[in-house]
Amino acid sequence: MTTGLVVVTALRSEYAALRGQVPGATIERCGMGAARVRQWLPRVAELQPSAVAVAGVAGGLDPSLRPGDIVVATEVRDDRGRTVLRAAAPLVAELRRLGLRVHCGPMVSCDHIVSSQEERERLAATGALAVDMESAEIVRALDKGPDRVPVAVVRVIVDTAYTPLARLNTLPAGAKALRVLRRTGPALQRWADLAGPRRVLLAGPRSFCAGVERAIDIVELALQRYSRPIYVRRQIVHNAHVVADLQRQGAVFVDELSEVPDGTTVVFSAHGVAPAVRTEAERRGLNVIDATCPLVAKVHTEARRFVGRGDTVMLIGHAGHDEVEGTLGEVPGRITLVQNAAEAAAVTPDDPQRVAYVLQTTLAADDAADTVAVLRSRFPDIESSPTDDICYATTNRQRAVAAIARESDVLIVLGSANSSNSLRLVEVSERLGTPAHLVDDATGVLPDWLENAATVGVTAGASAPPHLVDEMVGALRALGPVDVIERVTAREDVTFTLPKGVTG
Repeated sequence: MTTGLVVVTALRSEYAALRGQVPGATIERCGMGAARVRQWLPRVAELQPSAVAVAGVAGGLDPSLRPGDIVVATEVRDDRGRTVLRAAAPLVAELRRLGLRVHCGPMVSCDHIVSSQEERERLAATGALAVDMESAEIVRALDKGPDRVPVAVVRVIVDTAYTPLARLNTLPAGAKALRVLRRTGPALQRWADLAGPRRVLLAGPRSFCAGVERAIDIVELALQRYSRPIYVRRQIVHNAHVVADLQRQGAVFVDELSEVPDGTTVVFSAHGVAPAVRTEAERRGLNVIDATCPLVAKVHTEARRFVGRGDTVMLIGHAGHDEVEGTLGEVPGRITLVQNAAEAAAVTPDDPQRVAYVLQTTLAADDAADTVAVLRSRFPDIESSPTDDICYATTNRQRAVAAIARESDVLIVLGSANSSNSLRLVEVSERLGTPAHLVDDATGVLPDWLENAATVGVTAGASAPPHLVDEMVGALRALGPVDVIERVTAREDVTFTLPKGVTG
């Protein structure tokens, strides 16, 4: 008979900390070290758990870890290999919701207590965040056979990279770690309750568009071609994972040109910049590489054309967005921002007979249509670009969401909070009556959202890397059997050429 959640601890103190704190769970003590674990493992077959959480304390390897921090393992390693863990993503979100400081990453298991600084540094160099003595042996045993159950490894840091056991007063650090461990109890059970089958609907198209791929390629090629550091004005695209990856490669992101040293290389983001920024860069002798999306550049061209012939130009968009700031700066003081239908009803152009409008490329098509309708009703002769300003990728991703939203119990949109096109995907789903949530990655998905959700829709904004979708599906699959269905509403074959600064 299936037991439900089994929480495995090694030490008596860990067992005592969690006893009574995980409603409905069975708390087990396996003993300390791999040999004790092997003796205990037959007990798993007796219990037939629906989910397993390995919980306890550990030693920190990453210098950023402090006593009381939690490490949730994305994989566990030892001298016999590694096992990847994907099921714990919603547990990470729930622990963070409780106000706990949580890190995700690899964990290593050793057959002894790692007390020397030299050994800690050697293990840290492999990328492992923390070290324990039992997790790898337990997880490897549970990863065998067709009837795998969801597994999570949750460890609270006692000793850190700077204060290993040999130099640590373990009493206060241990007491703090056990208090934190006790607080994880309810989250462990909420996570385990998610175990079970699901259907996943994937929206297609999703993730990177041609403009985003081009912008990322430009930064990576600049890093290869020019002396470092390479500076990027503003986020190259609005996605935290993309920015972090380019930072690891050596890119330096700044808000303004004043932060860029004279004579160095600077990349302008995909959202475009005002002419004044270009003029300043030229004055200072900066080597400029322009990653402005060609579709954004098209809007700039149209805005200048309309202003040049004497029109009052309305820019339909969101205040403060990098793309909007760049477009407004094309002809300072001659372009009026209109954010919604209410503002469209109140705007007063100098000459109602000479009016034109352009749009931010990442708007929700329905919202933009409402605003345009108001402008057209007030100014029948208003003109616009001969082709759509809202980019193909934005439109395609919104239509793809519409195709899966009504069949989904919940929609997960992968993208960063400052991504306009990702936010619009949430809005499209909610207008159709399906709750939707925007998260940077799978570790932002709260258990609440998945409870009673038999069908989960998944998509990603145009600035979100495709691997985030794979990780989201992997996390759901690790929680139970998953039937993945992709609904493709359009095929994309758009490509853009690279600027001369990174070619030839």
